[in-house]
Amino acid sequence: MDAIHLKVLQAEMQAQWKAVEDVYTQVEARAAGLRPGDPASLESLAYQLHNLYNAVEDLFKIVTNAFENQVVDLSRWHAELLGRMRLEIEGVRPALVSAKLYPLLDELRAFRHFFRHAYGRRLQESRVQAILEQAREAKPLLERDVEQFLAQLEAGLRS
Repeated sequence: MDAIHLKVLQAEMQAQWKAVEDVYTQVEARAAGLRPGDPASLESLAYQLHNLYNAVEDLFKIVTNAFENQVVDLSRWHAELLGRMRLEIEGVRPALVSAKLYPLLDELRAFRHFFRHAYGRRLQESRVQAILEQAREAKPLLERDVEQFLAQLEAGLRS
């Protein structure tokens, strides 16, 4: 990757990271307003958790479009994209997602899938709370992983 493409990638990733942070703010606002036994506040929180994974996935799309530019199995592309982000592709790019972050994001991805297809099903408050805690745990790890990813790309450009 040349210096210009790296700068474009950095700018796109930083803009998308801002979107991720904005959704995290919405998640925390909905969590603060959660009223036990109130389906509307639970659904509002679940919706923002759903949005959170979408924002993270858009970050991954930026990376895959800059390097690999393809996801083969369209029936499993969400899982494939996340899995690919934990791979270092020698001579191409470092891994973006660490081993510690991956299972947290995979749970968030699975919840997003459930939420999108749960027509007429009631959300379980305990499940949404568990996903909220995983999302909170993931935030500093994701921020660290994104920073390390960009630093490794920059270091590779200098060498």
